[in-house]
Amino acid sequence: MKYKLKKISGDASFREFYRLEKKNKTSIIVSAKKEKFKNLIVYAVVNKILNVNKINAPKLLSNHYSNDMIEISDLGEKSFYDYVISKKSKLNDYKSVIKIIIKVQKIKVKKYYKLGKFKVKFSKYSLNNLHKESDLFFDWYLKYFLKKKKISKIKKLLKAELNKIYKKLKFSNNTFVHRDFHVSNIMVKKKKLGLIDSQDAIIGNPLYDVASLIDDVRIKLPNNLQNNLIHFYHKNSKLKKDDIENLKNDFDILSVQRNLKILGIFVRLSIRDGKNNYLKFLPYTWTLIERRLRNPIFKNLNILINKNLSIKKLRQLNKI
Repeated sequence: MKYKLKKISGDASFREFYRLEKKNKTSIIVSAKKEKFKNLIVYAVVNKILNVNKINAPKLLSNHYSNDMIEISDLGEKSFYDYVISKKSKLNDYKSVIKIIIKVQKIKVKKYYKLGKFKVKFSKYSLNNLHKESDLFFDWYLKYFLKKKKISKIKKLLKAELNKIYKKLKFSNNTFVHRDFHVSNIMVKKKKLGLIDSQDAIIGNPLYDVASLIDDVRIKLPNNLQNNLIHFYHKNSKLKKDDIENLKNDFDILSVQRNLKILGIFVRLSIRDGKNNYLKFLPYTWTLIERRLRNPIFKNLNILINKNLSIKKLRQLNKI
């Protein structure tokens, strides 16, 4: 049987992707040697959960786990980023994506799932998870711009304040969270939206994926559009109608937490993995952080940052 196998651009993970063409049909080969269980088994399980709940995601076509790969259905070559970036009006397209988040949040997660001999259980986001992620800012981002002794002091001060802020999250960790919900992880094929890269799914705060999408460093959305999308989510989600203040509180906290993590991850990708294309997003990541730090809940954090760091200087340091 004749077939063609072509390597396609990867993502920030340890996986490799290949488009397999045979009999005029295509599928995707996902290869992973590191974090193999998460990147192959958990990914396949989450995709099945999404499909069962009528959310378009890759279907498992064949499992070759012993050979470090799985075959999944092909959701096309165009991402939502490619689809929407040049559009003048993005509101309705983003509303369609918000609706996907709401569908994901309606999923009732079982205690565990099975795929062959494997068992998959989803953990809950904890305070420790939040710190582990935002610690990447100190351990990778600041590591390359400041002296070690100074980083240790700043980390201790800022982490203590972040701990107080994380404890002010209002909503419970009781929602299925994709955990990497951004414009490049949504595919568009024949005007149908599909969700990929779901292997990091967890049970967490309902605002996590909302913040990931609306405060996505890849697309610069105007402030009024961001606010319209937050209100659209509030109006159409399972949250109570008087929860708008709590919603904004959690959105801002999780946006800052996630974007501190992203600063660390993007520097790590450059230094450790030689993936330098993510560095171009660093200045706008700071813009998003500063936008959310206007919330009075961050008053003390702002004081500590202004006293110990120069955001103006840091946001310019995007070349490593």
